[in-house]
Amino acid sequence: MARETVFKRRFAGHCDELKWLYCELYEGGVGMFEELVKIMEKRSRERDRKLKRLDEKREKDPDWYKRNDMVGMMMYTDAFAGTLKGVKEKLDYIEECGVRCLHLMPLLDSPAVNNDGGYAVSDFTRVKEKLGTMEDLKDLAEECHRRTISVCLDFVMNHTSEEHEWARRARAGEKEYQDRYFFFDSYDIPAQYERTCPQVFPTTAPGNFTWLEDAKKYVMTTFYPYQWDLNYRNPVVFNTMVDYLLNLANHGIDVIRVDAVPYIWKELGTSCRNLPQVHTLVRMIRMICETVCPAVLLLGEVVMEPAKVVPYFGTVEKPECHMLYNVTTMASIWHTVATEKVSLLKHQMDVISGLPREYVFLNYLRCHDDIGWGLEYDWLRKESMEEVPHKRFLSDYFTGKWPGSMARGELYNDDPTSGDARLCGTTASLCGLEGALEKGDGEALEKAVSCDLMLHAFMMTLSGIPMLYSGDEIGQLNDYSYKDDPAKASDSRYVHRGKFHWEAAAKRTEAKTVQQRLFSGIRRLEQIRKSFPVFLNAASVRTADTFDPAVLCLVRELDDEKLVALFNFSGEEKTAYIDEPGSYGDLLSGEVLEGANVPMDPYGARWMLLKREI
Repeated sequence: MARETVFKRRFAGHCDELKWLYCELYEGGVGMFEELVKIMEKRSRERDRKLKRLDEKREKDPDWYKRNDMVGMMMYTDAFAGTLKGVKEKLDYIEECGVRCLHLMPLLDSPAVNNDGGYAVSDFTRVKEKLGTMEDLKDLAEECHRRTISVCLDFVMNHTSEEHEWARRARAGEKEYQDRYFFFDSYDIPAQYERTCPQVFPTTAPGNFTWLEDAKKYVMTTFYPYQWDLNYRNPVVFNTMVDYLLNLANHGIDVIRVDAVPYIWKELGTSCRNLPQVHTLVRMIRMICETVCPAVLLLGEVVMEPAKVVPYFGTVEKPECHMLYNVTTMASIWHTVATEKVSLLKHQMDVISGLPREYVFLNYLRCHDDIGWGLEYDWLRKESMEEVPHKRFLSDYFTGKWPGSMARGELYNDDPTSGDARLCGTTASLCGLEGALEKGDGEALEKAVSCDLMLHAFMMTLSGIPMLYSGDEIGQLNDYSYKDDPAKASDSRYVHRGKFHWEAAAKRTEAKTVQQRLFSGIRRLEQIRKSFPVFLNAASVRTADTFDPAVLCLVRELDDEKLVALFNFSGEEKTAYIDEPGSYGDLLSGEVLEGANVPMDPYGARWMLLKREI
């Protein structure tokens, strides 16, 4: 009875807006709205006592995820430990890494081939058999919660696999299921869509529609032919997908990563990206979660520069996503490594610093996907960097073709005409560790380790949540064995998705090994970060001039704490000619320095805390 009262109280706070938005989106949809409410009530009743207590705790502490002790790690279950039970057995290691949020890459049921790394889901209610069961997922989440670790899982809203039950029944001619996708008898309407709708993968998956020979129809497939776009104009689709999402929440998932958010509403005559209805859908999901499972956060995958991403946070009165990815900064970091020019990164830091401090970004150096060079080329032209030749330079640099480059990566979706090519590779290999080991070059190895640690220090200086990629903490290198697997050979992203090297991880306690230097170095950064309030989201952040094109300065201030952070993106010794008066203690080296003419080691980083007069 008490639980029902809590549900009614929470629902009463959102009922009017939720019903209004739903019935505006789905004209005459009162009956379907009532069905949605029944789904919400059912999932609320099913939510177990432990999760109910977590809901209450986090309602009272809504900023629980904004603290400076929050560190995330993303990983593939099979690559890390084989199964979900295996991950549970390795939680001691994950804790040792300082991880407070564990992002398990897609693990719901998907085909053995044509699965896009798990993003082509064939059953939203089942875990891939080789990884375990939904009960295993729940058990893992419970143990994570016991250790104060949150669990993040991808939720693919835009599409299903062509092997999903809906898709199979649609293909067989059932109109009810065809209406859950975008089916057309001829190419007339698809041709109209194609006039205004950009292509995601013009080289490897051109066009936005696929002809189904057996069904004699076209189906919309924005990403790949085997991923069929869902039609959110149909309220059955929305209601059912919400039910799937709430089921995951009831299995203990704390963070729902909503995949490809900008694409989920399609409208003829538009780009089918970032339409107002997308925000309506996300806002409704936010209210539904706040009613049924308020402990759950929404993480939006929106791949645009920060200034264009921010609408997906919603407003203070009508919030949407709790967190968004800082994807542009990730790409700009690697541009800065290659060019040794911090101007673009400084410019973007100024943009981000101007955003409300309530916004929470996930910051990362690498993720499961490729790195796309969606840089601000209008701005870079002022630096004499033209788009096509610069993209080619970046590709050459990070594949080791550029003279003097030790970086080792592979290209994905290379388009020689436009110069577009996405980059794949582990952090360590892109920093030059693989190349240095390959050549037996000790000096290059030192620089690669320093570069790796400097980049992690930069990531942890930013406001938001630093997200590690599993294996980066021990300097894991590219894994080229994917080329021997026919199901993976054509997808170079698997070069950085290799199996976790437990034998290498064992060296993290052996003095002076690369694994020990990186593991202890990253862990120390985390520990310092959580020890000083100046790293909180509430701090003000600004850039400062260093008068050296390779050195970036970020200044964080909160109450009586001031941190001057410096990063040398070159392999040469530098001097940061800053003007930040006072005496500082470098939290990384232990040195006492003045806030002017600061010496910087090759690929060096400094966290200088102002010494206040007592």
